[in-house]
Formats: sequence, C-alpha cells, structure tokens
Amino acid sequence: MATAVPTLRRNWLVTMRAYQWTYFVGTLATGILTVGLAYLAYHAIGGGRAGGGFATAAGTADYLGYVTVGAAASMFTVRMVLWVAKAQITEQREGTLESQVLAPARRLPYLVGVGLQALTTTVVEVVVMLAFAIMIGVRLPAPDPVTLFAAFVAASVAVFGISVPLSAIMITAGEAHITQNTLFVGMGLVCGFTFPPAYLPDPLRWLGEALPVTSALRALRAATLDHPPLSAAAPDLLLCLALGLAYLIVGLRLLGPAERVAIQRGGSA
Repeated sequence: MATAVPTLRRNWLVTMRAYQWTYFVGTLATGILTVGLAYLAYHAIGGGRAGGGFATAAGTADYLGYVTVGAAASMFTVRMVLWVAKAQITEQREGTLESQVLAPARRLPYLVGVGLQALTTTVVEVVVMLAFAIMIGVRLPAPDPVTLFAAFVAASVAVFGISVPLSAIMITAGEAHITQNTLFVGMGLVCGFTFPPAYLPDPLRWLGEALPVTSALRALRAATLDHPPLSAAAPDLLLCLALGLAYLIVGLRLLGPAERVAIQRGGSA
C-alpha cells in the first residue's frame, strides 16, 4: 500500500487538473449509443419481443437488459484496460520510466494504484450510462447484492489481470493504439457483450472462454438479470478469478523484461 496509495493520489490529482473530458464523452457515447440502438431495434424491428433462439442462447428473454449489462461491462473493460495497460508506456513517453525502474518499489503495487484510480472514474461513467438506460425505459430487476458484489470484484480482477500482459506487449512494441484496439475488437466479438457467444463457431467460443471477461460477464448478468444465490454463480466467479490471476502472473513475469527492452531501445535511439 506504500506505493499504491501515493500512485492513486497522484493520478487523481492529474485527473482533477488535466482530465481530458473528451475521453469521458467518448466512452459514455459508446455505451449510450449501444443501448439506444438496441432499444430502437428491439421496438422498431423486433416489435418489442426477443426471438426464442435468443432466449435459448442467452439464458434470458430480456434483450434490453442483456445488452445494457453488456454495454456497461464493455465500458468498464475498455476504460480499465486503457488506464492500466497504458500506464507503463505513458511513463516511457513522459520520460519517467527509467526512474521508475530504478526506484525501490515493486510494479504490482504501482499498477494496483493505477487500477484503483481507474476503477473510481470508470464506475462514475458506467453509472451515468445506466441512468440513461433507465431514462429511456430499460428496466433491470433488483440484483442480488451479494452476488453482484462478488461479480464486480471478480470482473475487476479479470480486467486488471488481462491489462498487465497487454502493458508488456505495448511497451515492447513501443505502440499502444493498434494493440489495444485489436484486443477490444476481439473481446467485442467473442466475449458476448452484445450478443450470446453461442451464436459463434466453436473455435471462437473456446477463444472467448479463455478470456476471463467472458465468465465475468456471465456472472454479472446472472447477478443483475437472474439474481441467483452466490453458490449458483460460483463456477463462473471462480473461473473468472482463476483466469484473471493467471493472466496477472504471466503479465508480471513479462513486464520486467519488456521494460528493459523499452529502455534499451530508447537509449539507442
């Protein structure tokens, strides 16, 4: 905590003094447009009904609820990844990576501090999007609070976990936008944010299951749409946590060598 808390405080000071509101608007617009277009399609094209095939594949006939939870999870995932995965390449661009590497502080607490600050700002954005969804008529059932909290914690670990190896890839390649956007497009296709993964061919479904976001999303939807007891959502929660921690361990092993490659490349430039 000796590293995480000062990092959290520093990032909040930067956010309060130089926060780029275009990021807030851009992220919020994505979620609002996703829910708004789903609402229009549901009523104008579907006649206010979801097909039987959707209910079977998704496990629920609540199409608007399914898409709304997926859009909120997508916003949460994208913003958390952007903050955490880009932390090291941002340090490099600002010329502070070398001093950070030489400092007597482990990398995990630093990234935890970045992640905590990202979590607070991202939750605000998701709440605003959900308020819009409720305003246009989307009605989500009352969630099971214990299951929802557990799913939220598991999803946070999952997203944090996949962000760390992505950070190593970014700093090794010296590039962020293509790397992160490739991941976002891939997750949007295979993780089931806006449509059930059961619609996909088996190889893509297996790829989606290898990403902890997929099981985290199932747990979040179960908590908000089905409100089951914690024991019923436990398999997805445990799978999500196990995959998230596995990605985190791999990422931490890769991050040190990646930082050295980035410093050597900068020194020879």
